[in-house]
Amino acid sequence: MKLLKFGGTSLANAEKFLCVADIIEKNQNNEQVATVLSAPAKITNYLVNIIENDININKILEQIDLAEKIFIEIIRNIKKIQSYFLYEETKQIIKIEFNKLKKIVHDFKSFKKYPENIQAIIISRGEILSIWIMKNILISRNHQITIIDPVENIVSIGNFLNSAVDINESKKRISKININKNNIILMAGFIAGNKKNELVILGRNGSDYSAAILACCLNANLCEIWTDVDGVLTSDPKKISNTSLLKSISYEEAMELSYFGAKVLHPKTIEPLKNFNIPCIIKNTSNIQSQGTLICKNNDCNQNNILKGVTNLDNIVMFTMSGCLLKQKNDVLPRIFNLFEKENINIILITQSSSKNNFSFCTLEKDSQKILFILNKLFKSELKEKLLNSIHIISNLSILSIIGFNISQKYDIASKIFCALGKSKVNVLAISQGSSKHSISVVIKKENVLKSLQNIHNTLFYNKKIINVFLLGIGGVGRTLIKQILKQKNFLENKNIEIKIRTISNSKKILFLNDLIDLKNWEKHFQESKKQFNLEILNKLLKENSFLNSVVIDCTSDEILSQQYINFFSKGFHVITSNKKANTSSLKYYNDIRNTTLKENKKFLYETNVGAGLPIIQTLQNLVNTGDNLICFKGILSGSLSFIFGKLEENILLSDATKKAKDLGFTEPNPCDDLSGIDVARKLLILAREVGYKIELEDIEIEPILPKNFQKCKNTKEFLNKLKEIDISFVERVRKARNIGKVLRFVGTIEKGGKCSVKIEEINSDNPLYKVKNGENALTFYTNYYQPIPLVLRGYGAGNDVTASGVFSDLLRIIL
Repeated sequence: MKLLKFGGTSLANAEKFLCVADIIEKNQNNEQVATVLSAPAKITNYLVNIIENDININKILEQIDLAEKIFIEIIRNIKKIQSYFLYEETKQIIKIEFNKLKKIVHDFKSFKKYPENIQAIIISRGEILSIWIMKNILISRNHQITIIDPVENIVSIGNFLNSAVDINESKKRISKININKNNIILMAGFIAGNKKNELVILGRNGSDYSAAILACCLNANLCEIWTDVDGVLTSDPKKISNTSLLKSISYEEAMELSYFGAKVLHPKTIEPLKNFNIPCIIKNTSNIQSQGTLICKNNDCNQNNILKGVTNLDNIVMFTMSGCLLKQKNDVLPRIFNLFEKENINIILITQSSSKNNFSFCTLEKDSQKILFILNKLFKSELKEKLLNSIHIISNLSILSIIGFNISQKYDIASKIFCALGKSKVNVLAISQGSSKHSISVVIKKENVLKSLQNIHNTLFYNKKIINVFLLGIGGVGRTLIKQILKQKNFLENKNIEIKIRTISNSKKILFLNDLIDLKNWEKHFQESKKQFNLEILNKLLKENSFLNSVVIDCTSDEILSQQYINFFSKGFHVITSNKKANTSSLKYYNDIRNTTLKENKKFLYETNVGAGLPIIQTLQNLVNTGDNLICFKGILSGSLSFIFGKLEENILLSDATKKAKDLGFTEPNPCDDLSGIDVARKLLILAREVGYKIELEDIEIEPILPKNFQKCKNTKEFLNKLKEIDISFVERVRKARNIGKVLRFVGTIEKGGKCSVKIEEINSDNPLYKVKNGENALTFYTNYYQPIPLVLRGYGAGNDVTASGVFSDLLRIIL
């Protein structure tokens, strides 16, 4: 015999009811089937609203009508699809049940609160009507039905609203029922009966519990729980996008998962199945072909994968008790536990110091005031005599648990967990490891639970190296970077790397990308985004989304953003920037950045600050790190000026060459920044600081290309027109240099001792800088290791493609 149980989402509408009937029929063809049904989705919520409305007649009748309409709509639509369905008979039964509810409401309208036995009757109507509907669907298909009355046959112990089942007594009663082997068995879930034969309910996940009980009573060989997910996943898919389906788990692992917050099954459902050794499969009515998850004995489960899941339990409070009494007497903890058992208070997790001077325990927040009252009363004299210190309470906590087969004995799992939490800057308040060999639990602040859950899950279950990108600036470089990431997607997948762009922003608005947004369509979604960009919103997003390997990429030239880098590091982010403002700011800020990266163990990468995509910064750092010293440096550091001065040799006027460089994207938005020499000076400052010179930007001597009055130009168009005024003078300078076999180049120089200058130089043909033009950069380093022949780096140093490529290369250095 097989036991099938269907939850509320599996019975949400007419189509789903008929789908469930199809599943029952298909299974009945192979073996006898017993079926337990929940109430349709939303029905129990309406019924609970009835008992929570403080006997407000109008509101209660409104909830009753809403629930009744759902049922009537379900059977009306069943009739449309299955014309021979017993519609009128079923409708009459629904009317009778809801009239009973209305009578109860009127009978108890003078009460402030319904008695518990009446509450149980009210909120169990949904399950009862589900059985009637299914019975009439199956009868109309010519099946014979046996209905087991749970009030008469499922014997309970406890109160009306949360009872446990006496399985042995229930088994005896059900064994006496004469059930034809050809009949389909139906039973309402969630419901049982006490010794007085009064209706009681089985509490949270009561229908699953009913299914487990009936499976045991009928000696079923398998229990299938049909729900709205494919089975047991490695974590909550609503919180984590890359969860995976578990093919099998042991009873013990399933109980640990559910105990610590997973919503697939309740521990009290699994326990009877375990005791009677009945395998259970979790399946999805919306994806019938899915194999589901098998819950069974350890020996029968596939234990190739040790780890099974990461889950969390929220709304936790931690109590800490301390004082000499704890060490002097051994009866303190037993006194507490005995009293909590009497008061039906559940302790979820407990830890004790090795000195035994204090211990902590965690409970649900809803019980905290009751617990505090009990403890103060229990230890009134001890607290007064200072044998115990005041009870310390921390609220707004969560318990994050990692579940797996015998994981407390695996040396590397705990280290990975705490490494992930450390990198996420999450403080652990308590640890439970070893009390259960199948779980490791940590207590953390509730505000940190989502990022902790995601980071630990990715560390333990996801083989790919994930980089989470928060992109600032979508001008030429930012847009090109996105294109390059999309283009390299397959290549990165083969390398087991995944780049997730989490936000895209410009100076006006910001787009947060979730898993539903395809990066290919980012521009459409960005245009539709209504979220304005400002630092407050950005910082809030960063705080809420501090994943492992999170990177802020600054593709702007914004000085205000560059002053936020220390803040980004402190929030747990690496920073990659093509923006030179931070590295050319004050020497103090320059040093503060380096000190913060060391303190926070974060990377600050800025290869594109000098030479765009050329490997200049990393090469220079490697030389310094291995003990080399710079003797002298000379270089062409501006792709735009390289292009412009190269065009002067072709007898093109300065103004025309500058306009062409701008049109090709070589220059800054305003070419005046290039021709002023300040951009080259900034790059030279960065190189000088890299080799250890403690200088400021104003220490660099700049021979201006432009007269001072050019600084008054209001816009680019005006500047390009004014540039024509000095065309002739540059024609003359080029002619003079040519006459002596030389060319003009705009060169940055670092001399020994740190003296830096930027100026136009006449370069002869045996100089490495002689042939550098068309947007190329060339850098010559004379060092202890590289002399008399210098180390020369040469290549394109301007343009969106090479700059974005440099940023992309820095991005991959985060994990490589």
